[in-house]
Parts: sequence; C-alpha cells; structure tokens
Amino acid sequence: MNTTTKYVATALAAALGIGALAGCGGADDESAGGDGSRSSKTVTLVSHDSFSASDEVLKAFTEETGYKIKVLKSGDAGAALNQEILTKGSPRGDVFFGADNTLLSRALDNGLFTPYEAKGLDRVAADTRLDAEKHRVTPVDTGDICVNYDKKYFADRKLEPPKTFDDLLKPAYRNLLVTENAATSSPGLGFLLGTVAAHGETGYEDYWKKLKANGVKVVDGWEQAYNEEFSGSAGGRKAKADRPLVVSYASSPPVEVLYADPQPTEAPTGVATGTCFRQIEFAGLLDGARNEAGGKALLDFLISKKFQEDMPLNMFVNPVVKDAKLPELFTRFGATVDKPATLAPEEIAENREQWVQSWSSLVVK
Repeated sequence: MNTTTKYVATALAAALGIGALAGCGGADDESAGGDGSRSSKTVTLVSHDSFSASDEVLKAFTEETGYKIKVLKSGDAGAALNQEILTKGSPRGDVFFGADNTLLSRALDNGLFTPYEAKGLDRVAADTRLDAEKHRVTPVDTGDICVNYDKKYFADRKLEPPKTFDDLLKPAYRNLLVTENAATSSPGLGFLLGTVAAHGETGYEDYWKKLKANGVKVVDGWEQAYNEEFSGSAGGRKAKADRPLVVSYASSPPVEVLYADPQPTEAPTGVATGTCFRQIEFAGLLDGARNEAGGKALLDFLISKKFQEDMPLNMFVNPVVKDAKLPELFTRFGATVDKPATLAPEEIAENREQWVQSWSSLVVK
C-alpha cells in the first residue's frame, strides 16, 4: 500500500524485495517533433514503491501498443500523491497509480487528472467505480486492511483468535495488538476508518480509548509492525517479536506461504475478517501529460484481463475486472471478506483530517 503502503497488500511485495520489472526508457525513446514538441515511445507511470508486474505482461503491453512502460516510484502513496500535487500541470509522468479511496478526494480536488473513460470499463465491478460520472480515475485493484493473527500463538494457548473490532477490546487480547500510525501509514489509516465505520463518528473515539487501555501498540509503519513486531511473520519470528496480532492485509497469508522455503501446507497466519476495511486503488491520466495517447493506452491495459490476472502474485491485491481469475494460492490461503467496512469517499474527504487529529491526540500523544 501513506496508502499503499497499500497499500494497494502491495507493501508486502516491497518488504520482500520485489520490485517493478518495468522497462526504463532513456534518451533513445524520445525524439523531437517538427514543432519542437517531444514525441515518445515511452509512457511514464508515476506510482508508490509497491507497483510490480511481470516481465511477460509488460512485454505484452509493448507488443500490443508500441510503448514501453517506465515506472517512476515515489515512496508511499501519500508521498507520491503530494509530489504530483506540487507539480500540478507539469507532471513527472503520464499516468498516476496509487490514489486509493482514503486519499481520492485530495487528488480530485486538486484537479490532477484529465478525464478518460478507459476501454473495458464496463467489465469493472460497479462498486469500485467511485468517479463513474466524470471518469477522472480508473479503478485498478482492491485490497482489505484487516487484523492478522499468529495461528501458533493462539493454538498453543487454546485461545480463540479475535474475529471483530469489539473482540479486540476483550481482556484476553490485552497487549497483543500492534497497529500502524494513522497519520503516517495507509494500513493504520484504513484501520482507523474501519473503526469509524463500525462505531460511527460519535463512537470511534470511545472505542480507541478502550483499545489503548487494552494495550494496543502503535508504530510508524507497516514494515515495522509486520516484520519486527508481529510474531506470526517470517521477519517477526527472526526478530523474536511478541505481538501475535497486527494490522495488515487479507492477502498477507498467501505471501507467507509463497515466500517460505519449504512452502507450508497451511498458512501460519490468519485473518480476523470482521476487522477489515476495503481499499480501492485508482489510476488516472495526469493533466498535462506529455504522452497522452500512451497514457490512455496504459489505462486501458491496467484493466485488461491480462494485467488484472497478473496482479495478485505481484502486488498481492484483488482484480476489479469481473472475469479475471484469482490464482490458486489466493483462493486456497487468502481470506474471503464478504462484508468489509466501507465509508463514502465524500465522508472520508470531509472528515479524514479531523479523525486523524482526534485519533493522534487520543492514542499517540
């Protein structure tokens, strides 16, 4: 997955050292036109650090369109978005990927995107098309921010793992949960928004007072929480971590299986599906893009079945195209979240800063 550390579960790939395998265009990819403008065979995708795609799929895009993809990584999603806002009208690339529903209003209110209705948008799930009337952004993936638990810890103690937000307040789970700072981390913000969705504007503050009293630990970001504090992750086991509950993603268990050697027959971690908040990540054609035609072709490609089916094992997120199939690793080891918490983008836009400030004063200060 600030957000992307979406993070679209995409932060998991970054933490494990998986980079975007994109062709980086150089001087040979551009030539001066007769009017002094630049015509380019390269389309530049500005993204958070966790964008990743297979060589085969990136090569297919070049073969189909004639364009090479250059990926310009810019930190987490919040930092990347802030940089685009600062360069509004003179963007660093052609397409921006990584604005999710928690930060979408910031991008739209700043007029970062040129409207474009991507080809194949009718195949994209309707509930992800949050800008359906104006088409300033195109949905690309979804992911669920959820509490993960260390199966061995709970099995050894014959203790049922928590299932819901309210379960986390029980004395049995005192001093067991680590979460990320909502002001600095996408998963942390998503978890905060999930508690607002569950308890309302009048109830979330009281919920956090109780959660703090029950010993929740707050760290700056996902990598520290998951790989240093969480006892169920490979990194946490090496670090001798002592927190068996962590705010992460519903797709975290498949990652623990995929990169284990040897691969286990069961994921070592589970997901408390009653604690999940749904993220939707978007891409948009940047206003002032130098390669507008290439940018449109890239947006079309991002919602093609080929790219959508490539995403799960590269960015550990779910496709938005209805006929895209999930890999067996996801269906076998991943958690199905039937009723994730959600909030309307307008409600997030109106209240996000106040919620984060209130949370900070209650939990961090």
